[in-house]
Amino acid sequence: MQVRRLCHNKDNIGWGVELLRAGKQYGPLVAAVVGLLCLFRLWVPTLLAPDNLLDLAQQISVNAIIAFGMTLVILIGGIDLSVGALVALVGTTTVFVFTRAPEGAAWVLPAGLAAGLGVAALFGGFNGFFAAKTKMPPFIITLATMLVARGAALGFNEGRPMAIDESHGVFLALGNGRLFGWLPVPVVVMLVLFAIPAVVLHFTRFGRHLYGIGGNSEAARLSGIPLARATVIVYVVCSLLAGVAGMIHTSQLYSAEPASGVGFELNAIAAVVVGGTSFSGGIGAMPGTLIGAVIIGILDKGLNQAGVHFSLQYVVKGGVILGAVFLDVIRRRK
Repeated sequence: MQVRRLCHNKDNIGWGVELLRAGKQYGPLVAAVVGLLCLFRLWVPTLLAPDNLLDLAQQISVNAIIAFGMTLVILIGGIDLSVGALVALVGTTTVFVFTRAPEGAAWVLPAGLAAGLGVAALFGGFNGFFAAKTKMPPFIITLATMLVARGAALGFNEGRPMAIDESHGVFLALGNGRLFGWLPVPVVVMLVLFAIPAVVLHFTRFGRHLYGIGGNSEAARLSGIPLARATVIVYVVCSLLAGVAGMIHTSQLYSAEPASGVGFELNAIAAVVVGGTSFSGGIGAMPGTLIGAVIIGILDKGLNQAGVHFSLQYVVKGGVILGAVFLDVIRRRK
């Protein structure tokens, strides 16, 4: 009985320590979210209106989904610059299948989704294979595939938008639908895609392997961790998440825009870095990335609604990224 009570007390102490760590890690980020909302509330009286907050959450969803995959890549010491172009390519590929299929065919939706995600997986596998099997820097590999994906997207319909017919209502609901009459579908998809990699990263052996690879890849190799396989999986997952984000974004636009997705990779990287993931690898967490995406989304929407010139918006976002990286360097020194 005493042993059982002791174990129970130890469990309580463990949970308490974890809560203290979480508060110390995410407390400043949550405070930043609250501070930004209060600041922009002074400029934009309608910022905290329920409809406006739901619209903000819907806008955040695309960047957050991309950032979840980017977190895994940066965690192992890599980078993926192709995700923004994949947003455009997956969207155009999916809608291209829609436009070429017979009207009313039951297989159109699954075929379009499979084609879009298949293209994303192909690019992710290519990035992961060359990152794992060659000494080429991931920055260069994904820069090249970014250009390839962008060129392929612009090759559809001579670079002109492709409208989505209203008959594809299920696909349009992916980016514009509301559950229970008020909850945006993209937000639900974002939360599901947050939960899955969060559980894998923080509660499985594979997740521990990723932290080990990012912390010291040579030590991870010597300990028997399959570096190449893990690297390929991470890049494929990152590309698939970018593909899902591309479908949501395409649905929100009611058309496939071959030129869309420009700069999305930078927003995702910003969310990851602001959320506390280290560019050196081995340090980071999914909850931080989600809060980082919220911070970037509030900055974008708040500055837009406050009427701040777009040139100054870039300056502010650059300052936030620089500050986050500087804090990461200070933290690693300590």
